[in-house]
Amino acid sequence: MNEYEILRVIEFVEQTRTPFRQTMPVCDDEPVWNITAFLMKSEIRGQMVTISMLAQVTGIPYATSMRLIGRLVDSGFILRMPRGRAGKSHSLHPGEDMRRAFLVYARSMKSLIARTMGLRGTGEDEEQYYFGGTPLASQPQPPPRLVEHRAKAELDIRFLLNDDNYFSAMRNMWVDLRSNLAASRDFSLRRLPDLYREILANAERPVSKYDVVTLNMPWLGELASKKLLRPLNPLVDSGMLDLTDFHPVIQSTADWCGTTFGMPIYCTIGILAARKDLFEERNLAFPRTFDEVIDSGRRFHQPDQGRFGVVFDGARGMPIASTFLFFLGACGTAPVAARSGGGAVALSRLAPDEAVQMIDSEAGAAALEHMRRLLEIAPPDALDLAWDQNLALFLSGRASMAYCWTMRAARMEYDVQSTVKRKVEYLPQPAGPGGGRASPIGGFLLAIPANLPPERVEIASEAIAWMTSKKAMHAHVRNGFPVAPRFSTSADPEASAGSPIVRFVDGLARRQLLTTWQRPNIPHYTRMEAVISREIHAALRKDKPASMALSDAGAAINEILREPAPR
Repeated sequence: MNEYEILRVIEFVEQTRTPFRQTMPVCDDEPVWNITAFLMKSEIRGQMVTISMLAQVTGIPYATSMRLIGRLVDSGFILRMPRGRAGKSHSLHPGEDMRRAFLVYARSMKSLIARTMGLRGTGEDEEQYYFGGTPLASQPQPPPRLVEHRAKAELDIRFLLNDDNYFSAMRNMWVDLRSNLAASRDFSLRRLPDLYREILANAERPVSKYDVVTLNMPWLGELASKKLLRPLNPLVDSGMLDLTDFHPVIQSTADWCGTTFGMPIYCTIGILAARKDLFEERNLAFPRTFDEVIDSGRRFHQPDQGRFGVVFDGARGMPIASTFLFFLGACGTAPVAARSGGGAVALSRLAPDEAVQMIDSEAGAAALEHMRRLLEIAPPDALDLAWDQNLALFLSGRASMAYCWTMRAARMEYDVQSTVKRKVEYLPQPAGPGGGRASPIGGFLLAIPANLPPERVEIASEAIAWMTSKKAMHAHVRNGFPVAPRFSTSADPEASAGSPIVRFVDGLARRQLLTTWQRPNIPHYTRMEAVISREIHAALRKDKPASMALSDAGAAINEILREPAPR
């Protein structure tokens, strides 16, 4: 049961108790409920509670409130923690016994409401459904044909999704008590490395375990060339799947060698997020180049006080490899190019001996040097930190800048515990030597496994069509998810007005600053990524000289490129 569900339970119970209090005498347990609900909500939202604040919500006289709070502190139900270095003042928090008891209560309320509404059986685990309040609550209802098809065939639609806030919200929308479309067991959410391995493992099964799978965009070339995905051209030609409204750059991420294998479900842009309030206090311009990022970060870097100039994804694996490739792109260079100079655009059709790596280059050296300089103004464990840890530092106000994805940046504006709401400026990637400010596109595609039985393809296609429809995209953006892969979504005045990130991304698209060549979806991508991660991490940890790391990376990638594409 997650924090949003707990908040939903509290809101529901408060709404039911209000008319009771208006018609009946106040119960003896009313002050304890008021204290518990206020503390739990404040803890989830990251809001500080003092003893005087808590005394004001009990509904009983102040002196009586103070005695009751004192007893709850003495019993351990409420924790009293010092504030500031002097420790003369204190904040109040739910104790472990209060947390445990309230979670049991919330779960029982959730189950009771579900049974009362007649939507779930008495034997079904409450974790198999969601108690409303999802950010996708205003999601349009699925088309009747999908609902009827699922009910008539008695089919559960099975999904393999990336484990992030967007797909978690999508799962919650499907398993919400009000829609009753599915159960949580129908959704498998995996972190990126595990998602990749599970897609490959699923392809080895005689029959696919999933109807719909999500692909990280750079994986498409490998999975399509291995014939692990069902081509979607027949569904596009029939009109079931609509690609006409997608930005051409976004649409290109779903194609391999002229065939469509996926539908874009969301795109996310690599950007620099900067604390607008901090820059304005010092009358500083936002950084536009590598050098300006370093200079700005040094002004804010105060590690002895737990504040850092910048955070970036430096952990081994996909995080550090993507970071290096973005900086390489900011220096104007793709990781792989045509030997003849044709660039990354035609890579899908290049013969093995026509492709050449660009890692071991002046641009590669400049990208790696920028990362070395970033370490000087980053947290001391920056090479162990990835997406979620860096985002948590920025949300808590402990970093002045963050290299991040727009999908994760959405939490800066909407997360209940964000301390930086409306204080962030979203910037294109600063330029490196010889480069520009093009921002890399990432994101996910929905696809159908090649080993899915034919009789299940139609319902899988209907689910994908609804999830990627114009109405669904508009609803996602209005509810805080800056997906915006469709022209019509970016042009929606309500969506644009409600999300600074949507406006920012739309501006990048209009200025032709969105690109995919930093992480090309070629069949060799995942092995290239592993090499880059290993060598760049070694250089930054000073396990080997930078020039040697780039040389070793370049040699290994050239060997990979000379191998025939996987079949």
